[in-house]
Amino acid sequence: MAHKEFEKVGKEVGLLVWRVEKGDLIPVPPECQGSFFTGDAYVLASRKSHHPLHIHSWAGKDASTDEAGHAAIFMTQLDSYLDGQAVQFTEFQNEESFEFQSIFTSGITLMKGGVASGFKHVVTNDVNHKRLLHVKGRRTVRATEVDISWSSFNKGDSFIINLGKDIFQWSGSESNHFERLKANQLARHIRDNEMGGRGEVQIIMEGEEPEEIIEELGPKPDLPSGSADACAEKKHATHAVLYKISDATGSMKTEEVAKRNPFPQEILSEMECYILDAYPLLFVWKGKGANRDERNAAMDAARKFIRDHGYPENTPIKVQPQGAELATFKQYFLSWLEGSITSPDNQDSAAPEVRPPFDASELHSNPKMAAQHGMVDNGSGKVEIFRVEWRGEQSILQPVDESKYGQFFGGDCYLLWYTYKDSCDKEKHILYIWQGQKCSQHELGASAIQAIKLDDARGGVATQVRVTQGKEPPHLVGIFKGKPVVVHQGGTCREDGQSEAASIRLFHIRQSCTKASRAVEVNASACSLNTNDMFVLKTPDDLFIWKGKGASSEEMEVANYVAELLGGAGTEVEEEQEPESFWEALGGKKAYQTSKRLQDVVKTPRLFVCSNKTGRLVAEEVPEDFSQIDLASDDVMILDTWDQIFVWIGKEANEVEKCGSDDIAEDYVKSDPSGRRGTPIIIIKQGEEPVSFTGWFHAWDPNFWENDLLEMLK
Repeated sequence: MAHKEFEKVGKEVGLLVWRVEKGDLIPVPPECQGSFFTGDAYVLASRKSHHPLHIHSWAGKDASTDEAGHAAIFMTQLDSYLDGQAVQFTEFQNEESFEFQSIFTSGITLMKGGVASGFKHVVTNDVNHKRLLHVKGRRTVRATEVDISWSSFNKGDSFIINLGKDIFQWSGSESNHFERLKANQLARHIRDNEMGGRGEVQIIMEGEEPEEIIEELGPKPDLPSGSADACAEKKHATHAVLYKISDATGSMKTEEVAKRNPFPQEILSEMECYILDAYPLLFVWKGKGANRDERNAAMDAARKFIRDHGYPENTPIKVQPQGAELATFKQYFLSWLEGSITSPDNQDSAAPEVRPPFDASELHSNPKMAAQHGMVDNGSGKVEIFRVEWRGEQSILQPVDESKYGQFFGGDCYLLWYTYKDSCDKEKHILYIWQGQKCSQHELGASAIQAIKLDDARGGVATQVRVTQGKEPPHLVGIFKGKPVVVHQGGTCREDGQSEAASIRLFHIRQSCTKASRAVEVNASACSLNTNDMFVLKTPDDLFIWKGKGASSEEMEVANYVAELLGGAGTEVEEEQEPESFWEALGGKKAYQTSKRLQDVVKTPRLFVCSNKTGRLVAEEVPEDFSQIDLASDDVMILDTWDQIFVWIGKEANEVEKCGSDDIAEDYVKSDPSGRRGTPIIIIKQGEEPVSFTGWFHAWDPNFWENDLLEMLK
């Protein structure tokens, strides 16, 4: 009989977390997700829009063998309950997969103790609650609980000091600016979630300790320098071996199929299951036509494989069904064409399952399609929108006029209360907390507090979704009754009121796979243009609608809507037929993105922060949906678009990496398991990015690095 908690899985986009307690699954409150006790084991089910369901078992370093075993068993049982359609991951503390880390964009918090110590996951109101968290990491942020003592500190890192309702983000004098920014993001996440939005986050540097910290820790002694962060190496080997799993003899065995990658994709038969040994990582691939026993026993076969080969027990395993292959798996193949798996007799088999096209009329009758596109309904429910305004020491909710629904300012925060009915005609609610990229810390904190107040006042029934500008989920974009989301530069919550619009304005329009569109105000320069999209240009004398060669007719409808918002009907301008006044308004002709439509590429672009200071390539992948904010000035980054490889050099990168950027790129290509050779490598410097690079980032802002984001948060 299936566990009762399994019934909650797979119905909607989102995250479910359970802790293993006395052989049972106990739900972790949403506010506490991302925090783990090192003495416990957990099971997580995560579904993002456009992705299959991912199931993870996670074991802390102090978890008992029984707890870790129960977590693994529950994960396998859950996959069987879902008919083997989920991707499974075995996770271990400090060795988490990229996919696991991507779930928690604000970071992971590791706390002492566990079930055996009586510790529970709760939203705390305890004013006496005290702890010290040591924050490490640049992309994957990890906060580990340490003793509350100056002996736990150093000059090179950031720490979060939690003294009851007060949260202090303390950074050493030798700490990195980008890491301080990430530590602040995590501190605010703890305040907004674990502490229910109570308290303030205070940013302090070494030597600026307030009286509260001195009273708790005593006078600050001389502190040691911090140790360098160990940037996570690529979680794959260059060399891999492929094995077939078989039960032909009545017991699961493995048979070597190919000794060296890159493998031809047609070597995989949908009638079989396989193990791809890329130690220190193992992949399992389950063909759709494999018998049920083989598919259900795939994880056990991988564990036996680990024992037989003498690999450590904590060797990570990733199990994936046909049609849900991970990018890290596909990179071991010479090429990967969706739907090209063939059977042994060389007859085409059924194509792997692909995401169905979005059809709003089928949202209730086809929940699988709805989940894959992240849509709980067709957006026809009731919407209420409030702007969060800060007035002195108080924040208020200011209702937004319905005629302005769908319009946001990048310097503001908003609450969107959405009411809809599910397939059982039951009323449900979603509370979106939209946070502009350039809002202040006061507005960020106020938005979290006001969200709690609003939800409590309405019965505490809403699913809360925190949204950062530029990361809007498809459903939020689709709730405005056919209107696009429009993001203006500036804000309305500043002390001096509404910021004044520029005399020349340019809006970048792009449509998603769910037919929902965004229009984002960007820098009014020719280099902001993109041949794949539509743009609206407003000047004191003219209103242009610029149609790129790859723009769609639906985007034209959005462009006309934006033009109306800006004052009237626009003059349509085809790409390469622009009048001189068009270019004059943009400061003259400049190069812009003219490559093939970026949305149609088969290979998903991947962004890495890289280093070769140790004499070998060390790379850490940036979570999906990367944006310009992920480009840190003191890093060397690689953007891999498959056809080209860009090496981006930050202005503050160290000289060793600046001088060795050619070697970093060459090492990256050589270490690619797919066997790519001759791929063009383009080396670019911060502030000199060509449009062939910036085109991969929606709404690129050339003035982005002129602002100190951390100072804006103080």
